[in-house]
Amino acid sequence: MSVGWNREQMAARAAQDIPDGAYVNLGIGIPELVARFVPEGREFIYHTENGLLGMGPPPADHERDLDLMNAGKKYVTAVPGAAYFHHADSFSMIRGGHIDVCVLGTMQVAENGDIANWSTGAPGAIPAVGGAMDLVQGVKKIFVITQHTTRDGAPKLVERCSYPLTGPGVVSRVFTNLAVVDVTPGGFQVVELAPNVTFEDVEQHTGATILPPA
Repeated sequence: MSVGWNREQMAARAAQDIPDGAYVNLGIGIPELVARFVPEGREFIYHTENGLLGMGPPPADHERDLDLMNAGKKYVTAVPGAAYFHHADSFSMIRGGHIDVCVLGTMQVAENGDIANWSTGAPGAIPAVGGAMDLVQGVKKIFVITQHTTRDGAPKLVERCSYPLTGPGVVSRVFTNLAVVDVTPGGFQVVELAPNVTFEDVEQHTGATILPPA
C-alpha cells in the first residue's frame, strides 16, 4: 500500500489548482514537473525567466532542441504561438505583476507564509538567489511543492524559518507528499490529505501548529 503522493502526483495535484488561462512560472526541481500536467479543458501559458513565454513539456531525448532550455538549464519545448524575448523583458513581466502563479520548491515555509528556498546560510552554500526574490514579490500567487520533511526527517513547515528568507509572507498554498496545506491568518491548515495519510501523520511531521481539514 502506497502512502502519500510521489513527485509526479504532487505536481499533478498542484496543476489542479491553477486556473485556466493563467500565466505560470515554474521553479527548479519538482515544480518543473507541473508542465506535464494540464487538466483537461484548461490552458496554462508557461513563462521562464530566461526569455520564453509558451514553454511546453520536456522533449524526448531524440527531439531535443539545443537552443531551448528553461532557467534551470533543462531542455523544454515551445508550444505554437510561443514568444522569445530579452532576459530583461522577462523580468519586467515578473516585476510588473503580469505572472499569475509561480510554483516553487523550498527548504522551509513558515506558518506566516515566509519562504526560504535559496540558501542554508552555511559556508559554501549556494551563492546567489537567482530570480526567486523577484518571483515571490512580483507574481500574484505563490504555490510551493516540497517533501514534507528533509531527508533527515526535519520538518520543512515550521513556525519560523531559520534559513535566509527569499520573501516574507508570500506563500499561499503548499503541496507536499503528505497533504495540501494552506497558509492562513491562523497558521497552517490542511486542505486535503494524501492517500493513506492521517492528520496525525501530518501533525507529527510539521514543525508548527497545524489545523485539520475544515
